[in-house]
Formats: sequence, C-alpha cells, structure tokens
Amino acid sequence: MTPTNVKSVLITGGTGSFGKTMLQDLLNNGCSEIRILSRDEEKQDMLRTTLRSANVRYYIGDIRDRDSVDRAMAGVDCVFHAAALKQVPSCEFFPIEAVRTNILGSENVIRSAADQKVRSVVCLSTDKAVLPVNAMGMSKAMMEKLAQALARSLGPNSVTTVSMVRYGNVMYSRGSVIPLFIRQIKTGAPITVTESQMTRFLMPLRDSVALVHHAFDHARQGDLFIRKAAASTIADLVTALLELFDVPDHPVEEIGWRHAEKLYETLATAQELTQSEDMGDYYRIRMDDRDLNYNAYFSEGEHETIHQEDYHSHNTERLDVDGVKALLLSLPEIQAELVDWKARA
Repeated sequence: MTPTNVKSVLITGGTGSFGKTMLQDLLNNGCSEIRILSRDEEKQDMLRTTLRSANVRYYIGDIRDRDSVDRAMAGVDCVFHAAALKQVPSCEFFPIEAVRTNILGSENVIRSAADQKVRSVVCLSTDKAVLPVNAMGMSKAMMEKLAQALARSLGPNSVTTVSMVRYGNVMYSRGSVIPLFIRQIKTGAPITVTESQMTRFLMPLRDSVALVHHAFDHARQGDLFIRKAAASTIADLVTALLELFDVPDHPVEEIGWRHAEKLYETLATAQELTQSEDMGDYYRIRMDDRDLNYNAYFSEGEHETIHQEDYHSHNTERLDVDGVKALLLSLPEIQAELVDWKARA
C-alpha cells in the first residue's frame, strides 16, 4: 500500500513546508485527491493559485476543532498529520497553545480518523520530543504518547493503523535557521548564532517525505519510525553558507542560547533502541503493547540487553564544512538563492 494507490489523502497543516512538499510529491505520483486542512486562508489561496490543480481540495479549519477535522476527514483513505506549533520560543511563552494544538488537536485528528475508519494515520514528531526540555518538545512527546495509547486501544486488527515519524531539523523549512542566515547575508546583517558548537541533525525536505512514505508502507499499529541522519555544528553550517555565497568576511554575532535550547538533539533513547528494528536507513521503534497487569513482567524480569547510548546529533555521522556544502547544494531552494545572489552581484 502506497500513497499513490489510495483514493484520497488528507494533509493537516498542508500549507507548511512539509505539507507543500508532500502535496507536490503526491501530485507527481498521480494521487487522485489531496485535501489540505489548515487555518491560514492566505496561504491556501497562494497555494491554490500557484498549483491550479483539480486534484487538490482546500478546507479552512483548525485541528483544535473536532467538527472541522471531521469535515475534512470524511471519506479519506489516509492522513498525514503535520499541523503543529513548532517554534521553541513561542511555545515557551505560550505553552497552553502548544497543548491545545500539538496534543488536543492531534487527539482530534487521530480519533476522527479511527471513527471514520481511515486506513492509515502518520503523525509527524520531532527530535525535541526526546528527553524534552522545552514546551514544544514536551507537547510533541505527549502527542507521541497519546498516539500510541490510541493505537494500543485500537489493537492490531483495527481498520485504522496509527504510526509516527520522528526527525530533526528540516533544512530550509519555514522558520528554520538556514533561510534566516541567508536573509542576513543578503541584507548585510550579522549572522546571529546562539552557540557555535551546538549540533543539529540535517535533513532535506525530500528525506522527511521519504520517511513518511516509509511509515505509510511499513507501519504496524503504534510504530514510530526514525530516519538516520547526519549532523553538523552550527559553526560549520555558517562557514558552509559563507563559502557558498562567497562572503568569507561577513560578520557573525554570537547572541547566546535561546529559551530552552539544547547543545544537541536526540532522535532515539537507548531504551527505545532496545525495542527497535534496524531497517537500513531507518529505525522502527515498536510500541510497548503490554497491558496494565505488570505482575508477570516483575516475576519474569528483564532479559534484554540495554543499548549503550542514545542516538543523538553529537554521536551520529558528523559532516564537515565540505559535507554541509554538498548537502546544501542538493537543495533546489539553495540553488535558487545562489542564482538570485549572483544576479545581484
């Protein structure tokens, strides 16, 4: 089963960076109907006038409102749930909004899908949900927990399969540092770095779409999928951009840590990796499907060997400056930015 042979797909948050990339991928592969559910009518109108596709239907609504979710959900075969509040600082200052969207809104999406017998729901999560220290990560961690709880209650024989994907920074996504750094280069403003030795996973949008396809194709009830990814320091990312734009003397200003930032991000804990399956480019982390009768587990004991360490951006493959440049140059958005920059010269 692949997204290209289903009748109808719903993308929540479909006007965001991931949603638009997933939408174009589905259109390129001949999907007959894609529904976009989001609350931003301006972005929907821009998408509508740009695409001019009869295969895309637009629903104004908010995942916080179950009725609007139900309207968009009726009759679809699968759901890619991308709607979320994603900015760490804004969630720190307005944590209840992260709860309402990332947790309660996600419950609306999953319960609606189950009630309407949708075949598959893939929920998008983030590395910030692992060992979370900020409100955004905590709300995403709770989203994962409620998705697995609902999956557990549905059981393996349900018509609806609920799964999740977890990934790190998506390169050039809206609100991320790469477009910020490029904007600062183009305007002559100093590049603002919080901590130069922070490391972050780097994933092109195309890999996040491939991860969601992988989950759709392979998910069992409650599975969580992770795509293995390389990382770099912020310092090497900045150096790579300065070299690509040929501005080696552009000022860089270290402004200090933002609210609730980490030195590195974790994609999977050691405990999770003990119940994972290595699928080559991906990890499948199986849902804990035990019930509340723990007596048997206490008496039997735990025989599984604990994995030695978490999987995080400090111990994954580390890209050097040349590696980061090569990855950046593979992005169509960076290619377009460089063409524009050279045209200005």
